[in-house]
Amino acid sequence: MGVGPNLLSRRLAIRTEIKTAWNRPWPISWSEVGAELREERDRWPLWLPVALGFGIAVYFALPTEPSDIWASAAALTALASIFVIRLTGRNPVRMGLSVLAAALFGFAIAKVRTELVAAPILSHRIGPLGIEGQIEQAELHGTGYRIVLGHLHIRRLSELDTPARVRISLKAGAELPPPGSWWHVTAVLMPPPAPAAPGAYDFGRAAYFMRLGAVGYAYGRLTRIDTRDRASPWDQAALVVERLRAQITARIHSVLPGSTGGIASALITGNRSAISSDDEQALRDAGLAHVLAIAGLHMALVGLGLFWVVRAGLATIPAIALRWPIKKLSAVAALCSATFYLMISGATSASTRAFVMLAMMLLSILFDRPALSMRSLALAAAVILVLGPESVLEPGFQMSFAAVMSLIAIAEWEARREKRDLDAGPSTLRHLRRYLRGIAVTSFVGSVATIPFAIFHFNRATHYAVLGNLLAMPVMGFVVMPFAALSVLLMPVGLDAGPLHVTAWGINFMLWVGRWVSGLPGAVSVMPAWPTGALALVSLGGLWMGLWRRRWRWFGLVPLLIGLAVAYWTPQPDILVGRDGATVALRVPDGSLKLLTQARDTYSADEWLRRDGDTRISEDAVAHPSDGVICDALGCVAKAHGGMRVAEVFRPEALAEDCADADVVISKAPVRSTCAGPTLVIDPAASVRSSGFAIWLGPSIRWQSVEEFRGHRPWSAQDWPRKAQYRRIRPTSLP
Repeated sequence: MGVGPNLLSRRLAIRTEIKTAWNRPWPISWSEVGAELREERDRWPLWLPVALGFGIAVYFALPTEPSDIWASAAALTALASIFVIRLTGRNPVRMGLSVLAAALFGFAIAKVRTELVAAPILSHRIGPLGIEGQIEQAELHGTGYRIVLGHLHIRRLSELDTPARVRISLKAGAELPPPGSWWHVTAVLMPPPAPAAPGAYDFGRAAYFMRLGAVGYAYGRLTRIDTRDRASPWDQAALVVERLRAQITARIHSVLPGSTGGIASALITGNRSAISSDDEQALRDAGLAHVLAIAGLHMALVGLGLFWVVRAGLATIPAIALRWPIKKLSAVAALCSATFYLMISGATSASTRAFVMLAMMLLSILFDRPALSMRSLALAAAVILVLGPESVLEPGFQMSFAAVMSLIAIAEWEARREKRDLDAGPSTLRHLRRYLRGIAVTSFVGSVATIPFAIFHFNRATHYAVLGNLLAMPVMGFVVMPFAALSVLLMPVGLDAGPLHVTAWGINFMLWVGRWVSGLPGAVSVMPAWPTGALALVSLGGLWMGLWRRRWRWFGLVPLLIGLAVAYWTPQPDILVGRDGATVALRVPDGSLKLLTQARDTYSADEWLRRDGDTRISEDAVAHPSDGVICDALGCVAKAHGGMRVAEVFRPEALAEDCADADVVISKAPVRSTCAGPTLVIDPAASVRSSGFAIWLGPSIRWQSVEEFRGHRPWSAQDWPRKAQYRRIRPTSLP
């Protein structure tokens, strides 16, 4: 009876507050904007890592690699800007120069990082041939396993042409080799693959920054050999950590086989290789994918959990509690445990961000200073971007920081409001209500904040993340992580099996929740790929609303809504051509994407369908005569929208007829100069050099090759094809 009037009065107060704020005049003049800016002076430093990331993004967006002169000029201009900042007393000028300096430093740092990791990249397929090297990583992969070899000696390759690292897949049948050991293997090596389409995930770029110069597969088994080279002290330390990670992972898999053990190792060592694709997809569709990536939740449970245990234990000993600062001692213990966890987890961008924020909080306890959450997040972003500028392109970095920034912004907003009247009722119910409300709010806010990045990178948006987290997070917090941490502590004495089995029970419950929630009607929406510009605009709007506190933060809705409009109205390609020149997809009259024939490059075909918002696999997306596609032994002819004719030529005998009638010809046979009728002709040489094409049909036919989209950058294994290298292609303006 007492709760109703309180809640009613609170609702009326909130409505009055919102109405009063909305009716106030908004800042529309420069003086008013300047006043708003001065009022938020304490938030200015938060924009420095944003500017740093912007400079890095500009570097990666360039179509050609900038010279060292440009990077040096950017760094010198940044230093000059800092010098001018110290001479001027005008705050707007100081802020503008600070942002400019950070952006220029970001550009220079990205260039320096690219030069530091430079290593040879294989330009063509070679092998089978003998390879000798040192195991740096070994993990389960599919039905076999996968290794990364360093310190390579490859037959038929000179030392200058030998990659720094190669990744090789092997079939099952042997134990994982320990990191640091030396082995011989016979394998086929290939360049890291280019994206399946313009704008798709670029593994070649990611491999460049991992110094992977080739990927391949082995013939036969590994043969152990004697040590060839002595590693540097830094490499030896890294191998010690990697060896420890491998031993912990192997122990977990020996106790917990299958996908359950894979999830346990993902939570402890960051190794997700043994998780089945179905289980990973179920967790992702239920909004639980974040439990697999070691981040703030995991670091907080390990670090702050040990902080509480140590402090509670020391408080029970009067001789220590009365003479020693047990809170600071507990902070030191928590910092050491978090550092160890960061080492064995692989130090990803998400775990590094969580570690920096936790370390800032623990250090503030040691030095009797308040912890500033948003500033800790900004510092974490700056540290990650300086150490690894390429992180700005990774979905893990983007989604992690978007979610945490949104949660901190909501927490700050709630801290400025009056406390809700939720204290009525028994204490147990009150705490339970607050706990469940916290899970619901964090799940909802985190899901909304990461949806644009999930659509951009994975073409999926989940809708029941709040339900999934309400059911799974209590088990994650009270069962899975505490017993996982206990198992690591007991591993040296061989008593880890019991805690691991308790961990497995919690993991199996989370998997059940993931399968059930992901199977609910409407749990997932599959959407077409967004252009990069749309994500940039949405990100800018989100940053504007999250980093500012005053009413002008809602101006961030403008770029956000523009970005959504750009994503909605950007047309998807009408034709996609694979890098092999034989895998072709066409948009048929009903709007769906269909393959003209069975795909030879199934990876590219599946990626095209996924980026088109289509849940089918390539085997189920082959066109039929009812789609307007007719095929015979010589080729396929299709009628696209607008009445345009598209021909895929299998044999040279069909070239004359198709060149006379079709608007677009994609030929598996070499094309001579006689094919002059079509607007666009692509032959095998053009497909191989360009790594595939995306084509838009309309009043004028427009296209873009994969290599043109990538640009002339160090991570391209071959020079991108210039216009003169195309076979019968007349380039026009691109969308």
